[in-house]
Amino acid sequence: MDSQSISVGFIGAGNMAFGIVKGILTGNVRPMNVKVSAPSLRNLGRFKEMNISTTHSNTEVVCTCDVLFVAVKPHLVATVLREISHHVTDRHTIVSVAAGVTLATLEELLPEGSRVIRLMPNLPCVVLQGALLFTRGTHAKQEHGALLCSLLQRCGLVEEGPEAWLDIHTGLSGSGVAFVYLFAEALAEGAVKMGMPGALAHRIASQTVRGAGQLLLESDKHPAQLRSEVCTPGGTTIYGLHALEQGGVRASTMAAVESATERARELGRKTAAAPGSMK
Repeated sequence: MDSQSISVGFIGAGNMAFGIVKGILTGNVRPMNVKVSAPSLRNLGRFKEMNISTTHSNTEVVCTCDVLFVAVKPHLVATVLREISHHVTDRHTIVSVAAGVTLATLEELLPEGSRVIRLMPNLPCVVLQGALLFTRGTHAKQEHGALLCSLLQRCGLVEEGPEAWLDIHTGLSGSGVAFVYLFAEALAEGAVKMGMPGALAHRIASQTVRGAGQLLLESDKHPAQLRSEVCTPGGTTIYGLHALEQGGVRASTMAAVESATERARELGRKTAAAPGSMK
């Protein structure tokens, strides 16, 4: 099955679903082959604007798709999967984007032999600049991973790895987006402190983050090498970097990734304990 003929369904209509839909429509999937369900109309309007079929019935989505993205909050995953499990067949590949919900939990909630993939996207998917990491379950083969990559290739960077890396990815890239926003905000506020108008400072800070990231990706150089190329002996950058190191920015950033990763693992343990108690 190729991405042009495949039908894709989404249960959940939040930002992650929206970003992924934008990406797959930019590729080879046609709007007529996509369907999205959500319990209310609140988030469905933007999908209708893309000529996507919408419904309030999760079962309807499952029965009309080959690849099903489960894009609901983690605490709702068990309820949704119990609702649709009788309609899941060997036709389906189930892709969960719920943080912390393990493959073991997903496979326990679905019929035996179900093909399951866990996918961790991040917010920049909505502008097709995401960082996405996935891992395949027991019955999902390499060709199912390849199909997912084909579907998601326009969403941003797509990588496969072991399940243990997904929580790290959540800390690095899922939560990391907010860390970058905080740094961009601080950059702009520093400029405002020195006398630049706020709106201009924020535009320049945003472009600085964007340009630095693009150069980092395209140059294939280590961040430390690019950083050293900006510095000149006794110049402005080394003085600024010294101030950042005095403030502990490196250690704080590493601690932030560690803390977010540990929280993702904690949520995963809580979610894993829940399905059995609800059966």
